[in-house]
Amino acid sequence: MQLGTTGGESAVLRALTESVIGGEAEQTMSLARQALELGLEPMRAIDEGLIPGIMEVGRRFESHEFFLPELIMAAEAMKKGMAVLEEAIVARGGKREALATVVLGTVKGDIHDIGKSIVGAMLTAHGFVVVDLGVDVPAERFLTEVEKQGAQVLGMSALLPTTMPYMQHVIEELTRRGLRDRVKVVVGGAPVTPAYAERIGADGYGDDAISGVRVVRSLLGLA
Repeated sequence: MQLGTTGGESAVLRALTESVIGGEAEQTMSLARQALELGLEPMRAIDEGLIPGIMEVGRRFESHEFFLPELIMAAEAMKKGMAVLEEAIVARGGKREALATVVLGTVKGDIHDIGKSIVGAMLTAHGFVVVDLGVDVPAERFLTEVEKQGAQVLGMSALLPTTMPYMQHVIEELTRRGLRDRVKVVVGGAPVTPAYAERIGADGYGDDAISGVRVVRSLLGLA
């Protein structure tokens, strides 16, 4: 879709929102570039174009109008659009103000990636800096990055019941290193429950990407 200057800023912003809702990654990238060509500030394109889209996707997911495939596609579209606009912010010598830094990863022994990646995309969309360590992450890497990044939140995912105990190991290592009081720990994954999260000493639990964002915001007093 080419809106051009005659389409106006509001038309581009609406189209950006709709492209995220529709999970149209290439379209979102193209519209982000068009927004810049029209002279829109990158932060305005993010705040008034991309974020309303991902917020609506979250609403539809919670109301069961959207399901996991739509959520994945929307997160990817958001990611592509953000890449274009954040590059423009940096090129102009600016920096997007982050709410907080989140270190995220799937624990050692587990190579499941999709759920964790969606959580990361949603957190990024909502204004967090996300340091995604990937999968099969050992305790030492979690600890090193929490300290290095000055992270306020550590998010751990496990999709295998056999790898769930490793979450507790990481929390114990945080305590041993003297880092536990500096960071909120949020856990999730198919076999993880709120009761298990409480038992291992985590601060919060998210059963999907949308609730994960809500929990992080709440723990940081941003809700």
